[in-house]
Amino acid sequence: MTGKIIEKVGFFTLILATILVLAILGVILYDILAKGAGVISWEFLTQPPRRGMTEGGIFPAIIGTLYVSFITVLFSVPLGICTAIYLNEYATKGRLTRMIRLAIRNLAGVPSIVYGLFGVALFVQIFKFGTSVLSAGLTLGLLTLPWTITASEEALKSVPFSYREASLALGATQWQTIRSSVLPYALPGILTGVILGLARAAGETAPILFTGVAFFLPHLPKSLFSQFMALPYHLYVLATQHHAIERVRPLAYGTALVLIVLVLSLNSVAIFIRYYLRAKDKKGRG
Repeated sequence: MTGKIIEKVGFFTLILATILVLAILGVILYDILAKGAGVISWEFLTQPPRRGMTEGGIFPAIIGTLYVSFITVLFSVPLGICTAIYLNEYATKGRLTRMIRLAIRNLAGVPSIVYGLFGVALFVQIFKFGTSVLSAGLTLGLLTLPWTITASEEALKSVPFSYREASLALGATQWQTIRSSVLPYALPGILTGVILGLARAAGETAPILFTGVAFFLPHLPKSLFSQFMALPYHLYVLATQHHAIERVRPLAYGTALVLIVLVLSLNSVAIFIRYYLRAKDKKGRG
């Protein structure tokens, strides 16, 4: 009887905590939507800022965010997936492998400002990329790399070992087994982790603060070695550093709404891809 009471109390506590979190999130989203929706217009989305960012739009910030995100994907996704494949499929189980996994998980918890300072030292100063789109994208790539490796490795671990045994028994090599039997099954989980990591990177300010983002740049980057504007830093400036904060506050809410929509869109893509690939895999195996 006591066990049932404890179970009900615990279940009620979990429901209450969930409702509380959703309520707080709902209030925040409603506030941003109510104050930012009136700012959203075609001009706001397609025009550069004017008059010290007190007028115009956020088009350079949107494009700059997409540029940096694209470089982040190119850098972190292939390297992260290959690392996960090696650790899960090829690496010998032992102390060294455990230490590597522990280091990767610790890196996933390092504050983003540390990655920003490391990016300055490595990409801006040592590699001489300067404060640029390339430096910022590679820094965000380092930020999302531990996340990508961990998510990819967990997806690979979810593949039943019998799939590998069946493929090897038919005479396939280990790489053929990984390519044709393991990766297709693990792909939904891998892509979900990748997109969620990218969504996190798209909203980061600290790593790009020192590596290439500009305060006010009303034109698009001319090359990978140019400075750029980005939505997170643009929002930070409008909300805390602008000389006319009250005047630009509606623009800040509009920028926040666009950034939230971008992140939610990436998350929605991850969910769609996950369910689509799982349904396709079940259909193919059925």
